[in-house]
Amino acid sequence: MVVRLRLVITGAGGLLGSALLTKTKEEEVYSFYNQHMPTLGIPVRASLEDASQLARTLQKIKPEAIVHAAALTDVDRCEKERDLANAVNYEATKVIARYAKDQRAFLIYVSTDYVFDGMKGMYHEQDKPAPVNFYGHTKLRGEQAIEELLSEYLIARTSVIYGSTPSSGKVNFALWVLNALKERKPISVTCDQFVSPTLNTNLANMIMECLERRLTGTLHLAGATRISRLDFASELSRVWSLDSSLISPVEMSKMNWYARRPRDSSLDVTKAQGVLKNTPDTIGQSLHSLRNELDAEIKDGGLQ
Repeated sequence: MVVRLRLVITGAGGLLGSALLTKTKEEEVYSFYNQHMPTLGIPVRASLEDASQLARTLQKIKPEAIVHAAALTDVDRCEKERDLANAVNYEATKVIARYAKDQRAFLIYVSTDYVFDGMKGMYHEQDKPAPVNFYGHTKLRGEQAIEELLSEYLIARTSVIYGSTPSSGKVNFALWVLNALKERKPISVTCDQFVSPTLNTNLANMIMECLERRLTGTLHLAGATRISRLDFASELSRVWSLDSSLISPVEMSKMNWYARRPRDSSLDVTKAQGVLKNTPDTIGQSLHSLRNELDAEIKDGGLQ
């Protein structure tokens, strides 16, 4: 008899959550969402803004493991609506961590490169966080709540998640670039902002391996290539044979952002490369996979 793991995935309608749902196997999966109902798993409406309702829902389902992928990731909105950002990114995480402690559930918390100040880049897991915006601050508080409450957990930091389909009503950076270039629209992309772009399906594979193996501590699960956003956009144009002259470089200081961004928040993934079988992909590997995924979706759409 196969004993099925009762698993909750928060943010199941999002870019990472939707990819995680495609990677589950024998698990009994509850897909927590807020606005965009996922098509896989058992959908459960759960607002992270309502801590008491979230706690009741967890107690009713009683998951044995949780992948907490939901967050308010709009950096400028977090800066402007601090109470909301704190409720979603910190208070809800604390509720989930308390449940995990009380029920001895295994928790994977998806965090961000934005916990760092961006002064040096290629951050290791043990480097000291110092967020420069409120989004990063709330995600770091989530990390700290988990560390204070739990002895067994995984904090998985990642960077600039992208994928083949828009999720939760948002178009990710890669699709934004591709859509604009295909429509021959000029775009401006930062030339002095460095990140570790992460394909959602690669990240989902890494997280599911961590779940299966119950890996604990802090792990940087991101793309294996440090790259500027400008060069990332240029690579997209090259792989899809689109006109790169439509891409104009712009400095971060010229961007009309409300909140500060770290200049170089790239993550060192050496630790993940050493412990995982599903290792972080390079930008070349990821864009090859992305192209295959987009081609498959076009083909499937044509057959329907």
